[in-house]
Amino acid sequence: EVRLVESGGGLVQPGGSLRLSCVASGFAFKFTTMSWVRQAPGKGLEWVSNIHSHGVDATYADSVAGRFTISRDNAKNTVYLQMDNLKPEDTAVYFCAKGSIRGQGTQVTVSS
Repeated sequence: EVRLVESGGGLVQPGGSLRLSCVASGFAFKFTTMSWVRQAPGKGLEWVSNIHSHGVDATYADSVAGRFTISRDNAKNTVYLQMDNLKPEDTAVYFCAKGSIRGQGTQVTVSS
């Protein structure tokens, strides 16, 4: 059974940083492209970033490029999202994803 467990969300002021983590199990993580997606209040899912299985190639939505960094540790079956210079519009529930399968999500709130 595929299992994805996110953590690291919280309340942060604009300009602050957070690091999200997602621990994966139940599939061959080291061979799998992983993603982060988010859902803001009252809005649909928005893709944030992908990282290839080997961890070298990563892509980002224009809205987060230059501020967010995705990474992974295949030895720990974990994918990360480092979020810097956070803005109020980054407020959302953040999910890691394997294709269409998502975890339970972690809430990120950016507010002064």
